[in-house]
Amino acid sequence: MTSENFRENARPHASELLGRGWLNTGGVDLSLEDLRGKIVVLDFWTFCCVNCLHVLDELRPLEEKWSQEIVVIGVHSPKFSFERDHDALVANIERYGVEHPVLDDPDLRTWSEYGAKAWPTLMVLDTHGRIAASMSGEGHAANLDSTIARLVSEGESDGTLVRGDAPTVLEQSELHTLRFPSKGGLLPDGRIVVSDAGQNRIVVFEADGVSVDEVIGTGVRGWADGDAGEAQFSQPNGIAVLPPEVADQVGYDLVIADTGNHRLRGVQLGRRRLLRPRIESHVFTLAGNGEQWMQGQSLPTGVGTPIQFALSTPWDVEWDDVSGQIIIAMAGIHQMWTYRPAALNDDGEFVDEGALAVLAGTTQEGLVDGALVRSWWAQPSGVTVDANGTVFVADAETSAVRVIAADRSEVTTLVGEGLFDFGHVDGPLDKARLQHPLGITVLADGRLAVADTYNGAVRIIDPIHDSVVTVATGLSEPSDLIVVDPIDGLAQLIVVESGAHKLTWVSISPAAEQIIDEGPQQTERPATAVSNAGPLTVTVAFTPPEGHKLDDSFGPAVQVSVSTTPPAMLVSGGGTSSELEREIELDPNYSEGVIHVSARAASCDADPSVEFPACHMHQQDWGVPITLTEEGTRALVLSLLA
Repeated sequence: MTSENFRENARPHASELLGRGWLNTGGVDLSLEDLRGKIVVLDFWTFCCVNCLHVLDELRPLEEKWSQEIVVIGVHSPKFSFERDHDALVANIERYGVEHPVLDDPDLRTWSEYGAKAWPTLMVLDTHGRIAASMSGEGHAANLDSTIARLVSEGESDGTLVRGDAPTVLEQSELHTLRFPSKGGLLPDGRIVVSDAGQNRIVVFEADGVSVDEVIGTGVRGWADGDAGEAQFSQPNGIAVLPPEVADQVGYDLVIADTGNHRLRGVQLGRRRLLRPRIESHVFTLAGNGEQWMQGQSLPTGVGTPIQFALSTPWDVEWDDVSGQIIIAMAGIHQMWTYRPAALNDDGEFVDEGALAVLAGTTQEGLVDGALVRSWWAQPSGVTVDANGTVFVADAETSAVRVIAADRSEVTTLVGEGLFDFGHVDGPLDKARLQHPLGITVLADGRLAVADTYNGAVRIIDPIHDSVVTVATGLSEPSDLIVVDPIDGLAQLIVVESGAHKLTWVSISPAAEQIIDEGPQQTERPATAVSNAGPLTVTVAFTPPEGHKLDDSFGPAVQVSVSTTPPAMLVSGGGTSSELEREIELDPNYSEGVIHVSARAASCDADPSVEFPACHMHQQDWGVPITLTEEGTRALVLSLLA
């Protein structure tokens, strides 16, 4: 598919929108006929996917700017089995503030009709209901804006544009003590601090986990430093509780992963004073300039000012006593980072700005072990560190637990197979399966407790004895675990039960251990039938945005990598090149597999009179299931931007 397909006189008519039902419409089913006269943006997404969450943020200002001309339709096409649950989708639409109509497409009917092959994928329909543009991945806001403007102009010219509000009906949510809490920590005095992500604030509980001691943040999504009653967060997640001696040195007690703001925040907790008013907690910005990191931007190396760097959806943070740093799960770009805490004086001014650095990961999504700088990760979302400095990570999208050695020499995988393999399977490490885990912590005996989020379970991993067991089930999206004092010799955990909006106590008792084997699963996506005779042409369709040209000022403008699972399926044509199209040869002895394609393309302003042209890096990774048949296609086209 190239841009030629989307010329006005050659645009294909869009397929009907089919699924299990509609959300955010007041119970009304929508059809393409209902939307005729509008510019329709179809957003193929799934709520596990951090890149899909980025696209939701990119769409919000466009929905406001073009409120009378466009209708955004979220087509929810699940990756994990848990995401097929209708109630889970309803909850996560509220969790992530989705305020446009959503089609529940659990069987990927509309996904298949439109030929989507990656999360996220955007398709734009003109006022006649024809496909006018297609793009995969994130970072397309500017191009989408210009595409909408062009289609609005076309609709005005031919009289087909119909202005008016989108057919959206939202239910009002009530304020609760917690709403979709995400992460938690135990303070030295026994209080419990929780990131109340669904209400954009931090809540401090007494030791009972019920009585609220303090609320930090207004609850309004935004970014503002200051006292607890005026500070603002955006979907905060990870909380690192600094040791008292470190807190005294740097001037604050907590480091918060302010996920939606792409920042790290510091919190100096308030103090009670005898016979005098309590001192309020205070919030500072420690790192991040508020922009989301995009391909082509610089990555931190331990030098420079942390608040000048762009971050990307930091999801969890943890103090490492061995290195004296915060370990960051940088979910948005599939990396692990470190942060040496800045130090503040009594006036809240920096006397030491601290330092940011990449610890592991290339920004490419997948499961690749080995040297830190060459490792691949997939939305790391939970991190814990043992007393030796070994880092354990819940790598959500690969349903894996990964390990960074204490000497920082390599990355290994304890449990997990890859991007599309998951399940609820206990037993030996190499056979065990998780489903999108978000939380992890080290127990006193050296075992690991995992919040196995989409299985609704707490799992215990014992690396020494090569085993995984389940100790609690029936939880609602557990997203973090806090170790508290044992009771009668039994380890205790506080579970941040995100989907149930509460904290739950779980005892780690040998009597509670279960061996569950529901069988390994793989993401079910429609397979593409390709020919088992002769080469297959793989094309990444990319046309630079209007007014842009390919930019090779810093090397090749295009980089495309091709591989397969299993690796032996690919006979020739694999590896990385600077061509958007290539021929590959597949071994016909294999009947099925997955073709992995990773593409990057750099474009800049084409106007030679612009002294400092705006540039952008477009990137997407595809994992396309295939079957090899005699009647299969000899061409696989993947749309990066067309």
